[in-house]
Amino acid sequence: MMDGYLARKLHAESRTGAVLDSLADICFVVCCSMRIIPDIRIPTWLWIWAGGIILIKLFNQISALIVCKHFCFPHTMANKLVGLMLFLSVPTVFWSIVPIAFVAGAATFAAVQEGHFIRTGQVEP
Repeated sequence: MMDGYLARKLHAESRTGAVLDSLADICFVVCCSMRIIPDIRIPTWLWIWAGGIILIKLFNQISALIVCKHFCFPHTMANKLVGLMLFLSVPTVFWSIVPIAFVAGAATFAAVQEGHFIRTGQVEP
């Protein structure tokens, strides 16, 4: 969670680093999900909601390829907030799914906002 902050503070940020950071975050979420999901019961509606978020994110990347000519992972404040919320809410999934539903709502907003930024050219090339 601190790597982007430290890169900016030390003036060591780069476009490649930002992309690698996004890919590392995706890998981290996938690995953690593979470990946690078998141990919890997730309602069908939440699976459908998560699938919708994934479809929005995929559409965003297709849009980025068309608009920006490359993949684009905007580090918006909403995306950062969702990452923090997800990190904090994961321990709660063993006794309540409600915090994850709040994260899903915030993630939906962040994904739609990300797509808007990509399609209107409000992201760095």
